[in-house]
Amino acid sequence: MPENFAPLLAENIKAGGFTHVVCAHSAFGKNIMPRVAALLDIQQISDITGVKDAQTFVRPIYAGNAIATVKTTQPTNIITVRGTAFPPVAEGSSAASIEKAPVDPNAPQLMEWVQENLAKSERPDLATASKVVSGGRGLKDKENFDKYMPPLADALGAAIGASRAAVDAGFADNSLQVGQTGKVVAPQLYLAVGISGAIQHLAGMKDSKVIVAINKDADAPIFQVADVGLVADLFTVVPELTEKLEAEKK
Repeated sequence: MPENFAPLLAENIKAGGFTHVVCAHSAFGKNIMPRVAALLDIQQISDITGVKDAQTFVRPIYAGNAIATVKTTQPTNIITVRGTAFPPVAEGSSAASIEKAPVDPNAPQLMEWVQENLAKSERPDLATASKVVSGGRGLKDKENFDKYMPPLADALGAAIGASRAAVDAGFADNSLQVGQTGKVVAPQLYLAVGISGAIQHLAGMKDSKVIVAINKDADAPIFQVADVGLVADLFTVVPELTEKLEAEKK
């Protein structure tokens, strides 16, 4: 629980005299690290995509429309990292040493863990998948989202994502949201179905290697970043595409 973990982490940082504390810019990191920075009374450096040196970092701002290079003079730096901006560690690399925390982890707990309910899926995890298919408002309702997106994802072996508009409308679960306020992904293939391409959504997927967009509006902003664009009615072309992909697998 972040309410318990953040104070424990802050005390261990002070006890260890660490200069850099790094965490992924994931739901976990975004939940924990700002609390730690506040407890230490320092400014967090969020969502970095590059490291110049020990005090200089690169990070996107304005929903990814500008890139800032920031320099810090703080004795302790709380940093969250955009994992998709860095290549995977090469096989055979040495692992960091693991040390015991000097501060007792059995400190008083502010919050009590009750239970968790996990939604299990056979599909790849959205944040790390090499292929992602995302549905947007163009699908019109949850029934259509459930009808068209899972078969397409399964045919491609892809994870399912959604735009904020689709999530807000109840088409998909919040955990599937891709964008500035959702997950940031950079798969080999990103297929956007019925997504207009609002700037907040583009911030979460524009680093994808190949972007394919299906939208009946030829002026949709998504086509400005798409490598392949198809101006067509998704309700016609998605079933056809799914059928052809399934046939290729046989």
